Amino acid sequence: MNKFLPLLILLSSLFGYFEWGGGNSGYLGSLEYDLIRKGMSSSELFHPFILLPLCGQILLLVSLFYPKRALVIAGILLLSVIMLMILLVGILSLNFKIILSALPFIVLSVFYIIKSRNKMDHVSY
Repeated sequence: MNKFLPLLILLSSLFGYFEWGGGNSGYLGSLEYDLIRKGMSSSELFHPFILLPLCGQILLLVSLFYPKRALVIAGILLLSVIMLMILLVGILSLNFKIILSALPFIVLSVFYIIKSRNKMDHVSY
């Protein structure tokens, strides 16, 4: 499978949109950048909702240079933790900006899994 779809999945994860109290908001990519810029010693970086998606993005990035289906699936699963949470929050609050920010990742991920599964079905041994 080509590298284009995992790249799109990686890029779509950066646009997960958050809103929280006090009129604060941000995209996953910019929030991760701010945390990394603060330094790896920051205790905020080691929260599971930060660390798991970041590891998923790293796996997707590695899969661009070392194309393995398992790397992409693992990256998708790790990123799904935060992206499905974003979708759930958007649905519960009826915030369409939040819902729409999570949908590209989910649609592309499902498409990748279906496409790679179909490809695996046609492999003969």
